[in-house]
Amino acid sequence: MKLFNLDSPVMVFLSKVANLMILNVLTIICCIPIFTAGAAITALYYVTIKMARGDDPYIIKGYFKSFKENFKQATIIWLIMLVILAIIAVDWRVTLVMMTGNSAKIMKTVLFIVSFLLLLTGLYIFPVLSRFDNTVKNTFRNAFLISFMNLPKSVLIVIIHLIPVALLLVTIQALPFLFLLGIPAVAYFSSLLYVGIFKRFEPEEQVQDGENLAPLSFIVEEEQAKQAALEAEAAAKTAESAENKTETDAVETENQI
Repeated sequence: MKLFNLDSPVMVFLSKVANLMILNVLTIICCIPIFTAGAAITALYYVTIKMARGDDPYIIKGYFKSFKENFKQATIIWLIMLVILAIIAVDWRVTLVMMTGNSAKIMKTVLFIVSFLLLLTGLYIFPVLSRFDNTVKNTFRNAFLISFMNLPKSVLIVIIHLIPVALLLVTIQALPFLFLLGIPAVAYFSSLLYVGIFKRFEPEEQVQDGENLAPLSFIVEEEQAKQAALEAEAAAKTAESAENKTETDAVETENQI
């Protein structure tokens, strides 16, 4: 029966579900030491982004390949994020318990903005690390910039991450499903958006490369170069208009004479 052909929609769907279940087990196991969670999440996105691009990755091999290659940077980034998160949590606690009046309102506003910025950066930093080679500093910077350059999609990614929480609030019966597929399902559906977001920063030949990481151009320099090109084009048009006006004035003067 065509229903059970390997290329049939049903079998492709079941294969994808099985792969996500494998990823779920791998991610949970690799997150158990806590400090390795950054590398585990990076490896998860390495595989789910490939799946979202339509590649057929070796799940276990690809996962541990990324885990090993990105372990150092991912761990540093994870620990930095934990420290920042702890500081913000303490600040929120102090603000809510000990502060009142206008000072509390101002502090809450500041903390909300900082928390929102940290959330957006956190949603992008491990997917960016999984896909691009860069320093820790530039990975933070690029994750932050990409999140704001694609704000509507960033909001959708936030919503995707909130869906499991909403399901649990609606019914506890969603717990078995979330336990089996929750983490990689969120990563996969987010990766469907990351693929389009990252495409503009990937050289075409490396977009088609199933294994090698593409180097990410410094976004700030790239945007500055685009702006400089636009300014140069505008200046050239202005100069051309001025030259044409000068020629027109010269012709009119000659006719008057």
